[in-house]
Amino acid sequence: MIEADNICKTYTRGDKGVVEVLRKVTFSIAAGEFVAVRGASGSGKSTLLNILGCLDGPTSGHYRLDGEDVAHYSDKHLSRIRNARIGFIFQAFNLLPRTTALENVEIPMVYGNGRVDRQRALSALQHVGLKDRAHHFATELSGGEQQRVAVARALINDPAFILADEPTGNLDANAGREVMTLLQDLNREGRTILLVTHDDAVARYASRELLLRDGKIALDRTGLPTPGRPAIGGRG
Repeated sequence: MIEADNICKTYTRGDKGVVEVLRKVTFSIAAGEFVAVRGASGSGKSTLLNILGCLDGPTSGHYRLDGEDVAHYSDKHLSRIRNARIGFIFQAFNLLPRTTALENVEIPMVYGNGRVDRQRALSALQHVGLKDRAHHFATELSGGEQQRVAVARALINDPAFILADEPTGNLDANAGREVMTLLQDLNREGRTILLVTHDDAVARYASRELLLRDGKIALDRTGLPTPGRPAIGGRG
């Protein structure tokens, strides 16, 4: 599903000249995998995430999504791909605060074909256990509930590929377990998950780990020890 082929990314930063952030990064992720990307600050995790999420392009190399080389598409074309084929979950939730949970979930439909299917949005909230909170504003929800709304929003256009950037970073332990168990369940439904995290315990929810060091893949391993599956219940 995902192929990164000799991806390089460089930036020009004032008097520092050209800085290499990614250096000939090559790997592939099959449909249905759950992969954790780890690395120290400055290792290139965020840059790689932006490229895989079609938020940025490589300086050189190729990125194929479902066999389609998207590395150097126009911003408009990449925007359509992001909306239709990739679900995003962020550490900071990125919900609109004075908007209800239901309306937040509906936003990707507005930016897609413009047709809002309210019943589908309610079903997405039910999928994450929050249908009864549909008409609460984001500011009235706990951190765990806000992140589950973000998961529902990521699912609304039925993407096969979900990118999760430190999804438990702003959550307590219980809420974090709820969100990670939910991501495991989505993976079992057949969705491909790519998770960026610095947390060993969170990475163990994945079945494969990519370790970035100095802009290169330093380790690619499978068969990670998996944590127990805590039940989802209660408010996060």
